[in-house]
Amino acid sequence: MRGRFVSRAITALLLGTMIFAGFALRYSTREFWRAAYPVRYRESVLRESGETGLDPAFILAVIRSESGFDPGAVSYVEARGLMQITEETFEWAKYRTGDTETLHYDELFEPATNIRYGAAILRLLLDEFGGEREALAAYHAGRGRVNEWLSDSRYSNEGRELSVIPSAVTGGYVDKVLQTRDRYRSLYDFGE
Repeated sequence: MRGRFVSRAITALLLGTMIFAGFALRYSTREFWRAAYPVRYRESVLRESGETGLDPAFILAVIRSESGFDPGAVSYVEARGLMQITEETFEWAKYRTGDTETLHYDELFEPATNIRYGAAILRLLLDEFGGEREALAAYHAGRGRVNEWLSDSRYSNEGRELSVIPSAVTGGYVDKVLQTRDRYRSLYDFGE
């Protein structure tokens, strides 16, 4: 009788320990991923998400992929800030959005300004190209290049979607941002 009690107690203890370990592992894994995929500049991201209709996870994915959340980042082509905006693209975005502010290109080092223009650019590209893959390819490689690819039957069947992104670097960038967006969606609830 006593042996059965001890056996059941040990079984219950082992089962409880396994359940606790499972919860602890799940919690620590989630915290690990949240540390690897942080939400920085939340207020600005959510504001611009509301203004543009973009998923906050999409904006965060671009920021993480472009600059790793470094507001002082500068690329080899002189793209600046969190969302790595070139001067030419900045001027295009100001023109396309009807922005009459006299902002200088250096102001893109200010996180809220950079996120505002980066989100506006993404919105413009999504409106122009219709799909996230094409918009991200244009964000990375330029609108002209994506239009060339769309007009080439080797890369696009009907001229609206890219079946193949011929640049391995741009294709890798697009995949990285979309995977990062999916990770953000799985880790955070942005109240949508």
